Amino acid sequence: MRALRRALAQARKEITQFRRDPLTVALAYLLPFVSLLMYGFATRLEAKDIHIAVFNYDSGKLSREYIDAIHATLQFRVVSSSDRHIIDPLDRGQAKASVVIPPEFSRRLKEGRTADIQILIDGSDVNNARIIKNGFFALTQFFLQQHDLKHRSQLIHPSTRLWFNPGRKEPLHIVPGAIALTTWIFPALLSAFALVREKEQGTVLQLYASSISAFELILGKTMAYVLVAMVEAAIVIIGGLVIFKIPFVGDFSTFMLSTLLFVSSGVLFGLWGGSLAHNQMAAVQICAMVGFLSTMLLSGFIYPIRNITYPISLLSSIVPATYYIDATRDAFVRGGPWTSHWYIPVFLLALNILILASTTLIMRKMQIAK
Repeated sequence: MRALRRALAQARKEITQFRRDPLTVALAYLLPFVSLLMYGFATRLEAKDIHIAVFNYDSGKLSREYIDAIHATLQFRVVSSSDRHIIDPLDRGQAKASVVIPPEFSRRLKEGRTADIQILIDGSDVNNARIIKNGFFALTQFFLQQHDLKHRSQLIHPSTRLWFNPGRKEPLHIVPGAIALTTWIFPALLSAFALVREKEQGTVLQLYASSISAFELILGKTMAYVLVAMVEAAIVIIGGLVIFKIPFVGDFSTFMLSTLLFVSSGVLFGLWGGSLAHNQMAAVQICAMVGFLSTMLLSGFIYPIRNITYPISLLSSIVPATYYIDATRDAFVRGGPWTSHWYIPVFLLALNILILASTTLIMRKMQIAK
């Protein structure tokens, strides 16, 4: 009980110091919300309005209707080009692909013969080139079907239905990940600054001279900044629900437990970085290089973890955001029962214990050295 009372006293002290700095309070609650807006509105993974140059050497009706089909898609935008060579729009960066419709295109199709179309794609962006290739393949298949130009009967007719997100709304994929990113990095920065500030001002020596242990010190700071981080999480989550019109469809109790454990891991990581750093600049570098980059690149926020090269992909298992992004996407997109993601709080609790033990060990060694 004494240890708990000392930890609570430390937590009250941290909350008091936090409230005395209006700038820190404003940044703590304003920056996560602004970051959510930036990620939610600026991050787009689906390519649209890709510039396409068309060279039509056929005067038939079907060639013009094929160009109209390209115009009708939201994915491609046909740009005018005065170049005579089909490579020039690609070299000059005016288009990402050049479509060449040869002479006799319409006549050969009407006669039931093969009519070739040449598509030259800028491959400097591999992902974009793959999107253009698949887009033109789907467009051509639809064009042939629309004009009844498929003469071979298909034995298999697949019927595809998009589950969970039938409208392919990107905010349903981006915003849950942005919630995880913002509710982790900002609490980490706040707690790191709080610990490093005491090092720079020398007040940490007074704590070493008192009867409080390293574990009680870390526990008290953790409780204080977890409370701050939960308010940040509430602001970001409510902002995502209201601004981006994302419905909550998951299990509320499991999601809140995962949120509590996740923000705790962010606070503990910040304290871990603050225990290693000797100034605020070093603390920022630790939180940015280790925390932010791993959360951004190794958690599945931008692209699936299976696309990450081995053995770097193994690091994803110790990144807390890997588990919490699954929790947010389940809560806001899939809406599965708690039995489908029971492992998320378990793994987050294990990571919390690991970071807490490591931070306590570092602070205990520092306390003994002093």
